Parts: sequence; structure tokens; C-alpha cells
Amino acid sequence: MSATPDVDAALATILRGADELIVESEMRKKLESGRKLRIKLGLDPTAPDLHLGHTVVLNKMRQFQDMGHTVIFLIGDFTSMIGDPSGRNSTRPPLTREQIEANAQTYFKQASLVLNPEQTEIRYNSEWCDPLGARGMIQLASRWTVARMLERDDFTKRFQGGVPISVHEFLYPLMQGYDSVALKADVELGGTDQKFNLLVGRELQKQYGQEAQCILTMPLLEGLDGVEKMSKSKNNYVGITDVPSEMFGKLMSITDEMMWKYIDLLSFQPNAAVAGWKKEVEAGRNPRDIKVAFAQEIVERFHSKSAAEAALADFDARHHGGIPEDIPEVSIESPDGGIGIVQLLKQAGLTPSNAEAIRMIEQGGVKLDGEKVADRMLIVAKGVTVVAQVGKRKFARVAVK
Repeated sequence: MSATPDVDAALATILRGADELIVESEMRKKLESGRKLRIKLGLDPTAPDLHLGHTVVLNKMRQFQDMGHTVIFLIGDFTSMIGDPSGRNSTRPPLTREQIEANAQTYFKQASLVLNPEQTEIRYNSEWCDPLGARGMIQLASRWTVARMLERDDFTKRFQGGVPISVHEFLYPLMQGYDSVALKADVELGGTDQKFNLLVGRELQKQYGQEAQCILTMPLLEGLDGVEKMSKSKNNYVGITDVPSEMFGKLMSITDEMMWKYIDLLSFQPNAAVAGWKKEVEAGRNPRDIKVAFAQEIVERFHSKSAAEAALADFDARHHGGIPEDIPEVSIESPDGGIGIVQLLKQAGLTPSNAEAIRMIEQGGVKLDGEKVADRMLIVAKGVTVVAQVGKRKFARVAVK
């Protein structure tokens, strides 16, 4: 049976931004069947707050939803108690039941900003993992060898390096794979670091007499620095709960080259529209225009259209010498002779310390009423109100009393 244009279009959407699809011919057959596919994403709620890097796979799930397929948001409440060893060089500490439940609630609430909650099936893998019991766990473990488990890159490195591997860590890939059996998944998504675990699920389905799931791996999104994986610990992230102006400003700070990867992984614009943008930039259009449209799309998704428009206006004001409309107002008590600029910046909350204030002045990053401050000994007179600016994003209207 030859593929229909709809299947070709669906495959193009599925493949956009993806790292690998295993196996494309099998995915094509599943799509050609015309049935509603079961798309699985398993998440261990190890942290309650999401950033845009987490939404890469969620975006792909939303695309499957928009095609009419069933999306299964699987919360690994059972496997969280084991701890996912993927990419680790040490044993991951397990979570308590209370931590799991608290994180899961926040996780799904935030994930619902991307997924359509009414079209999302929420499952917990304790449903089928708890009833397995000791007998079932042993039978499941008999289906995989230690040699095959050590094919995992992180296990191999730890074993060769003499770093301990606990026996229970071998159970994690098996339990994740068994989730696919229990859910009869047609497709499972995950990051590139999850490939081994996803393949285990595919193999176990064959052993249980099921049609093997296809695997779609998504790349790990670099952070704002364009180098390291997006991470809160590296402070290179865009949080999905960031305020609109901060979210917009962060996205505008990415390089023109990195912008295209962000668009491929995060934008819901059609492939044809993105291809059109690339041609326009090649023909001389300013990449900033595309970046603005993308940043507005992301802010609108997690906030609102009006918030996106306000964030753009605020950004333009900041970068054209203007002052944002909504800035904090601060009153500072001063000696009779006024207050030094260093103390003003610290007391206004614009710098965490006097040393940081001095550093910013010396680097040319401080302005009063739009004029750059070069003298760190500057005194601001008592009774004066000034607009103080530190860097590109920190403003305060300061009244010296």
C-alpha cells in the first residue's frame, strides 16, 4: 500500500527536530493503518519545575495529539523509587512517596501548558508494577542478561571505572520496558539519553507477543549559552513559569544560529512556514524579525497574547534607550549630603553587594536617567528621584529621602 499525502505530512511532522526514529518503515505502517495510536511518554517526577528543555518531548506529544492519537502521560511513581541511572556516574537516590506525589502534581499542571489535558491519559506505573510482586519481578528479570545490560554506555563506564552499580539499577530499564508492555504502546518518546531503555521496551513487547513500539528520540536542548544542556543548575534555562518580559528577553539573547534549533524543537509553526523564514533570512531579512516572532509565540503559549505584546514593547523600550513602563519604585533614606551611587544600587536591590555595584559601574553597566555612570564616587542628592538601571534588565525608580 502506497503512502497517502496525509501520512507523508504526518511523518514530516514527527521527524521534525527529532534525533532518531526507530523504525521509520514501521511507523509508516502504523500511520497507514488509520487507527488511533497509543503514544507513551514516561516521566519520573524528580523535580517539580519545568523549563523549555523539558518541553521538547512534550511538544512532540502535543503534535501527536493534534493528529488525533492517544497520548499517555506516564508518571513513574514506582520507578522513581528505584531512581533512573541514565547518564549517571553514581547511584541516584530514590524519592519518597510524598516527594513523588508532590512533584507529580506540579509536573502535570505545568505540562498541561503544552499538552491538551482533556486528550491526555494519565497513568501511574505502580498500577502494574506493584502487583508483579517478587515472583513477577524475577520472571521479568529472566528475560534480560547482564551482558546485554552492560551494553548501556553509562553502566559500562561505571563498571570499567570500578564505580559501584547496585543490582536494583538493572531493574530500571526492565521496569520502564515493562511499562510499554502494560500500556501496549505503539510509540515511545524520550531524550537521546533514554535510547537504551526505550529499546528494552521494544524487545520486551516482542517477547510478550505484542507489536513492537516505534521509538522517537529527541535531542537535548542546549541552554542560552549555546553549549551546555539547558539546566537550572547551570543558570542557562528559560523556565516555563518565568515572567513574560524575562522569558522574552532570554529568548532574544540566543544566537541567530541557535535560533533555528530552538524553532525546530519548540515552535508549533508549520514546516512550510519555517522553511519560508529560512529562505527570507538567506535573502537578507534580519534574523531578529524571526526571533521576535518565535519569542512572542513562546510567551503567548505560556502566558497570553497580550503578555507577548507587552513583553515585546518592554524589550524594545529597554534596547532603544527607553524605560519600561512598569518598574519597581524604591525609597531610600540618605544622609544630609545625599547617597553614594554604590550604596544606592545596593539598597535599591539592583545589585547584591557594594562590590558588585562597583564592578558594574566599572564595566559601564550602570545608568541614571539614561546616562551612563562612570564615577563610582558619584553622590545622588537628597530629595531627588532617579531611574537607575543595571545591565539590560534591572530598573528601579529610586526616591532619595
